[in-house]
Amino acid sequence: MNALISVSDKTGIVEFARALHALGVRLLSTGGTAQLLAREGLPVTEVAELTQFPEMLDGRVKTLHPKVHGGLLARRDVPAHMAALAEHGIDTIDLLVVNLYPFESTVAKAGCTLADAIENIDIGGPAMVRSAAKNWKDVGVLTDASQYPAVLAELKAGGRLSDRLRFALSVAAFNRIAQYDGAISDYLSSVDFEDGQEAASYVPVRHLFPGQSNGIFTKVQDLRYGENSHQSAALYRDLHPAPGSIVTGEQLQGKELSYNNIADADAAWECVKSFKLPACVIVKHANPCGVAVSTNALEAYSKAFQTDPTSAFGGIIALNRPVDGAAAQQIAKQFVEVLMAPDFAPEALEVFKAKANVRLMKIALPPGGDTPWQQGRNAMHAQRVGSGLLLQTADNHELLLPDVRVVTERQPTQEEMQDLLFAWKVAKYVKSNAIVFCKGGMTMGVGAGQMSRLDSARIASIKAQAAGLSLAGTAVASDAFFPFRDGLDVVVDAGATSVIQPGGSMRDQEVIDAANERGVAMVFTGVRHFRH
Repeated sequence: MNALISVSDKTGIVEFARALHALGVRLLSTGGTAQLLAREGLPVTEVAELTQFPEMLDGRVKTLHPKVHGGLLARRDVPAHMAALAEHGIDTIDLLVVNLYPFESTVAKAGCTLADAIENIDIGGPAMVRSAAKNWKDVGVLTDASQYPAVLAELKAGGRLSDRLRFALSVAAFNRIAQYDGAISDYLSSVDFEDGQEAASYVPVRHLFPGQSNGIFTKVQDLRYGENSHQSAALYRDLHPAPGSIVTGEQLQGKELSYNNIADADAAWECVKSFKLPACVIVKHANPCGVAVSTNALEAYSKAFQTDPTSAFGGIIALNRPVDGAAAQQIAKQFVEVLMAPDFAPEALEVFKAKANVRLMKIALPPGGDTPWQQGRNAMHAQRVGSGLLLQTADNHELLLPDVRVVTERQPTQEEMQDLLFAWKVAKYVKSNAIVFCKGGMTMGVGAGQMSRLDSARIASIKAQAAGLSLAGTAVASDAFFPFRDGLDVVVDAGATSVIQPGGSMRDQEVIDAANERGVAMVFTGVRHFRH
């Protein structure tokens, strides 16, 4: 058996090659990999010796040769193929171990020049991988170090690879080539190159939206059904998911997550991880129906639940602090579909053992940083339309106190300002049109998804009344501007004494005048948070 090894990432390659040699496999290799194996005392034949043709053009040409591709592509069950190999003195290659030049990590580096990017486009590697993957019945192709143990296990057990494993390796190889080519296409089609630029020193400014979008996702699991039972569904994740995002979670117990569970859980998790204080978010049908911050998980949950106990029934609950025994005992009193937190104390897990259908999800909080990825967020938001795709940067805007502009005669009090900022953060995660009443670090009434902002305001008031909550002295957030004063009058009539909204309407002054007339404080943010 012959194995050709040519790897850029040499993680585990010496140990793997040593194990192959111990099994009687002949080692062939190229350039730096061959030198490494030789230094480790392994007998290795360089490809240049095999092909009787030297590496040239700074290594650009070394494996593009019939003695390589003939050995990979020849079908062992076709006599004419084997006769051709014999006639031309070509040996079969039974194992190919290749990982590609690090294009993705190269272009991710600050200051990467166009020349550096181009030089890290692998040619011979993908060609060999495609040849071996096409001929999967006869050749095993490895494109990642994580595959080494399974291959060694089968070789040690039976001296050959099973059809099942070779096919799986082939599929993984073609997937890797698709990822690689997609990354190259994304990069190059996001770059403008002007005449007169020197590629060696040119650090291109990349467009957010490349000429071709090649999103790569890998399947996590098939789902029982989609949004409705007559629809089929599956969950996919980014090739490199952001830490602290929903797909990085671990399900500790409970039934399989459904399509709607995952969609609602994502809405809850995205909202709760935006708070620095201990927070709880309860979501129903993709909308927060209760949000609160407090000193600990139990208090945050208790406050969030008060907003709308009816909607919270069968909801999704997310906390940004570990769930202890006390919080678990309180939460377990209601019907909950999914409970998410960074961790669960042993006492909490014991509480939920009696509720085996409750899905417990453990998700680490993101590390934090300046980029969406470090914050566990998507950088882009996508929505399918008829035969097309709408792409936009994700709404990751965080409002800071210096960004807020007071536009009324009355200034908000310090307590009102804190509630306004809290209400604004919640409104970002409520479907438009969104109206959110808050006080004391908790939601008091939420109106979501109405065609009229007036109706959203009225619904929020109705829900507060149903929950037995007073809206007197509340702060109100509106995700978009009030086009007329009537919306402001509705929330003030309900009890609001301060309002936060984007501003930007042709009738802003009319609304400001109304706020001054009613004696309420109003601030503008300059940004809106539509969430359709």
